[in-house]
Amino acid sequence: MSEHLPGVFILSDSIGETAEMAVRAAASQFNSGKMEIRQVPNISDSYTIDEILKQAVASKFIVVYTLVVNELADHLVQKAAELGVICVDVLGPLLDAFKEASQLNPRREPGLLRKMDDMYYRRVEAVEFAVRYDDGKDPRGIELADVVLIGVSRTSKTPLSMYLAHKRIKVANVPLVPEVIPPEQLFTAAKGKVIGLIIRDEQLTNIRSERLKTLGLGGQASYASSKRIFEELEYAEKIMKKIGCPVIDVTNKAIEETASKILEIYYRRISYVKT
Repeated sequence: MSEHLPGVFILSDSIGETAEMAVRAAASQFNSGKMEIRQVPNISDSYTIDEILKQAVASKFIVVYTLVVNELADHLVQKAAELGVICVDVLGPLLDAFKEASQLNPRREPGLLRKMDDMYYRRVEAVEFAVRYDDGKDPRGIELADVVLIGVSRTSKTPLSMYLAHKRIKVANVPLVPEVIPPEQLFTAAKGKVIGLIIRDEQLTNIRSERLKTLGLGGQASYASSKRIFEELEYAEKIMKKIGCPVIDVTNKAIEETASKILEIYYRRISYVKT
């Protein structure tokens, strides 16, 4: 007897990765697990199914499928039975089990897993972007970003960048320091792309003083002095006016609240660009 398993046609109305993984996992339990796999992705009509079944009969292949569109799945099962082709549904039993347990109906929409994976990878990409272009590390990020946050130190630029990254928004942030000339890209960026963050001086003094304490430094350092903070805030205000960017006051605001305002500005901008 041959150690080779019968060949397998994998039919899917998406890309068929789920079925292929299941087939290979099952095949690994049989001696060498060697077999021929032929994938037929993105099936959208019964004619293609009929042609595949004819080849399955001729080649003595079995058919494994992940067809979530009922009409296509029903057609496959009926024709396979007529032709004597062994046909295995990978997703059907699970869908039925979830439906029975939850009393909910599946969406029956091809490619949802792939869409979810795409969302995941876009989120990872946005997080990596936020890290790469944090704190003005590379001004090239200004051109590549969806949103650019500017403001003095401790106005929540980095936490906001990471929060928005988990919503798949690529954010670069640039600190405004009187002694450092801002990148030219800030002044040439698309209108509404750069968003300024401001904060009341009293709260900023408290935040910076606490920061110094956690670092084991005295609270009287110039970083937390009223004079220095006033200079920085005044300088930041001038830069924001020169850019003509939207400005958000983050005083006593949670990250989520500020992020919501940023997203509102962002979606309004891209909506305007599309129209």
